[in-house]
Amino acid sequence: MGKIYGYCRISTSTQNIERQVRNIKDLYAGAVIVEEVFTGTKVDGRKEFEKLVGEWTKDKNKVILKGGKVKAGDTIVFDSVSRMSRDSEEGFKLYKELFDKGIELEFIKEPHINTTTYKQAMTQGIELTGTDLDFILEGINKYLLTLAEQQIKLAFNQSEKEVKDLQQRTREGIETARLNGKQIGLEKGTKLTTKKSVLAKEQIQKYSKDFQGTLKDIEVMKLIGIARNSYYKYKKELGEELNKN
Repeated sequence: MGKIYGYCRISTSTQNIERQVRNIKDLYAGAVIVEEVFTGTKVDGRKEFEKLVGEWTKDKNKVILKGGKVKAGDTIVFDSVSRMSRDSEEGFKLYKELFDKGIELEFIKEPHINTTTYKQAMTQGIELTGTDLDFILEGINKYLLTLAEQQIKLAFNQSEKEVKDLQQRTREGIETARLNGKQIGLEKGTKLTTKKSVLAKEQIQKYSKDFQGTLKDIEVMKLIGIARNSYYKYKKELGEELNKN
């Protein structure tokens, strides 16, 4: 038996990924969990997923995968089809490519599109008789296979539709709030305060030679693990806040 991987994805760092992990672990306690924080509908840009399934290139009709940890006989478990892809066309192509490589796909919330079900549709058609009746039986078998593929496409379509519906509701909500005279976003001149920004400013004040410390800017960035743009943004805000006191 191959390895079992559980792929879990959230869209923002403020979301909790534990529910997905728990659902997969309840089924496969020994699953290797792959976690990813990624905003977007397409597969492109998901570094952890790419490490798992391989780098991909696209041609007109399919996704081509090269490399990756997962091998034929392995299984990738998703909490739902939306964790794999929320782009219907791309999702189906990726499904087919992984299936053709002998990799099992399992979706906890949509078990009817697991690769085991698709495989049954391909291999358990009506047995041919060697007579003229086979023309009809071949047509039935092709229909059953097409039906299975349509179920898979429908699941990805539904996932994409949910994203678009959410985006539309968000736009409508913002427009309604704007028409009612409500402030959208931060008022001009105000700053968004988060636990991350508060901690970063405390560390900058403690370690930077421009405040209470002895380290250069680049040394503080490395020490507290913060990006250059964020560092200088917080440093500027910190200076302004201290000057007001």
